[in-house]
Amino acid sequence: MNYRHAFHAGGFADCLKHIVLVRILLYLQEKPAAFRVIDSHAGAGLYDLTSDEASRGGEWRTGIARLMQAQFSQAAAALIKPYLDTVAAFNPQSDLTAYPGSPLIARALLRPQDRLTACEVEPRARKHLIDALRRDAQAKVVDLDGWVALPAFVPPNERRGLVLIDPPFEAKDEFERLADRFAATFAKWPTGIYLLWYPAKSRRATDDLARAVVQAAGRVKPAGRCLRLEFSVAPQTAGAPLASTGLLIVNPPWTLHGELKIILPELERPLGQGGTARFRLETPKP
Repeated sequence: MNYRHAFHAGGFADCLKHIVLVRILLYLQEKPAAFRVIDSHAGAGLYDLTSDEASRGGEWRTGIARLMQAQFSQAAAALIKPYLDTVAAFNPQSDLTAYPGSPLIARALLRPQDRLTACEVEPRARKHLIDALRRDAQAKVVDLDGWVALPAFVPPNERRGLVLIDPPFEAKDEFERLADRFAATFAKWPTGIYLLWYPAKSRRATDDLARAVVQAAGRVKPAGRCLRLEFSVAPQTAGAPLASTGLLIVNPPWTLHGELKIILPELERPLGQGGTARFRLETPKP
């Protein structure tokens, strides 16, 4: 499959991924020590929801547009609000016309002592990302394949932080490559937080990935903990657009599991397509 960011900006998969991203970054903010965010496949940074790419599938209309209008319980609203506020900051006229990708969401939550490294090799996307970040001194855009960059950039000088691995899944062996590169990167920096995104179209592929990641995290002492989240907005059928997405979080903040137990049930109704969505949240074993 091809999961280029521009075609799916603001869709349900982005919403889920970025809600979790924001919760992790807010957790990292709780300590004064600096942290680093490494985004392996950063994309263009900011997406025009009126563009041909975004309009073609219109995924944002059943994603971020619905969440902006949804009514949440007080507990869930407090946890989701920082994400929605970040998106709203890129739409000052109140009309939803732009959606920030992971690097811009991360940049919005950096303190003066924190840093962002964003990898992007596609020339057009990289140029847009540089323009979006305005050559920010705290954010470095690297013209390097994310798979190569991952083990090269860890551990960062800050010694604390997050690695986001969100590839486009253009190659047939992307799941295997994701597992391999995670293992190599984690071996060099086992105390970092890792957020791995994947499309959940094949149960065998996703189970194999989760198993490989858990096993790689278990090879160090103390072993890295893992949290697995999958979210389906409709039954996944062959040839149909992506309807299920997954996240693996290694070394998750101790608060995250409890927060997701509050957040996820309240995303089922607004993000469901043709019915209520469903999710699974578990701690996978080797």
